[in-house]
Amino acid sequence: MKLYQHYSVYGFANSYLLGDDETKQALVVDPGEFNTGMLNHIERNGYYVRAVLLTHNHTHHIRGLKTLLKIYEAEIFAATSRVFGLSCRVVKDGERFAIAGMTAVAYSIPGHSPDSMVYRIEDLLFTGDCLHAGMIGKTLSPFNTELLIERLKTRILGLGDNLVVLPGHGPPSTLGVERRYNLGLEEGYSDKVKAPYDFFV
Repeated sequence: MKLYQHYSVYGFANSYLLGDDETKQALVVDPGEFNTGMLNHIERNGYYVRAVLLTHNHTHHIRGLKTLLKIYEAEIFAATSRVFGLSCRVVKDGERFAIAGMTAVAYSIPGHSPDSMVYRIEDLLFTGDCLHAGMIGKTLSPFNTELLIERLKTRILGLGDNLVVLPGHGPPSTLGVERRYNLGLEEGYSDKVKAPYDFFV
């Protein structure tokens, strides 16, 4: 299994490609953009995109979805049944499922958005906007921040120090580093949440 990251200037968002060199099956996480550079990379490696994982449906994480589906017949996995009018395979909290020859586990982590999901594939955690390097996702209220923190602590943070955190924005990290140093997990952080929602994070 090989991992590739793509950075989109639109929304300053990360997309990820996971490919299996034996089966040549691949999946894409959060196609905020799907351009010729991504397509050429997939084709050069002989991959076929069989599936798409959506961490949540904010535009800068899904804008490339329609373009991708014009090229590949891929199944969409998400917390909601439809995105952009497209049918999705709904995943639930704690569900383990096969995807493009790999096994994924889904974790429902609302707070940043009602449909936010984190996916684990082997030692990789695709956290969307739930968890970034050094901070947690923006929310609309202290209540939603508390909800996000509580779900991160009960569902994600105990999974193991060496799991790689692959967020929707910013650099990668590890779960151990975030547990120790993430500013959003500090006591009293939710009391400081007063700013309106920031489109980019």
